[in-house]
Amino acid sequence: MMVSRRFYDCPLSETLLYTAFLLLMSIGYLMALVYLYTSHEGHDGKPGLSIEDIVDTYYGNRSGTRLEAAVRGPMAGYVQQDEDRYEIIAWLKSGAPEAGYRATVRPIVERSCLQCHSPASGLKIPDLSTYAGIKTVADVDTGESLHTLMKLSHIHLFGIGLVALGIGLIFRLAALPPWLKATLMVVPFAAIFADILAWFLTKWDPFYAYTVVIAGVLLGLAWAVQIAISLYQLWFMRTPEGNAHY
Repeated sequence: MMVSRRFYDCPLSETLLYTAFLLLMSIGYLMALVYLYTSHEGHDGKPGLSIEDIVDTYYGNRSGTRLEAAVRGPMAGYVQQDEDRYEIIAWLKSGAPEAGYRATVRPIVERSCLQCHSPASGLKIPDLSTYAGIKTVADVDTGESLHTLMKLSHIHLFGIGLVALGIGLIFRLAALPPWLKATLMVVPFAAIFADILAWFLTKWDPFYAYTVVIAGVLLGLAWAVQIAISLYQLWFMRTPEGNAHY
């Protein structure tokens, strides 16, 4: 009868390889959390990350525009004068006419926005240097477009799926009851699928923003448990004497 390998069977080179990978993935995941927080927080005009911020990202703020949400939230620090923000919002409320853009909004944009929001910056963000460009964010905010969601979803499915595979391939050597190990290995894949599916569902109904949060929490917890158990057993578990493997 073939006996399964466990972490205590790994030579030092394999232990170091697995440890380096798991630590690197841990740091990468923490950086991803910081990126998600800074990308989404403040969309609702309030400090911190909330369900409303998730809703505004995927469903949009359909009572206002993307530009209004930006100058009230994450871009407020760049439009430093309250009067300038009020001028932009008043222009948006008036229907965003071209004459108002040239007379009032264009000077504010030149002072506060064009360092980044212009073709010269090379950044793939809205071009606010022309009326046609600013009009794309002056319409009612319906959240991320389906095209953008499709682009992001295939990148995430491939990328995060491979990370889950790498962590799972290492975690398979853990000495745990089979049902528990199988559950912990499957949860990340289910959470990734549920998270990305919820992006599209949230665009249709903001209620599904809760699914985005729950799936993200499950993914983080499953990975944290897999990594913690793997690192512990790699370095501290010794070969049991007279005990059968699980």
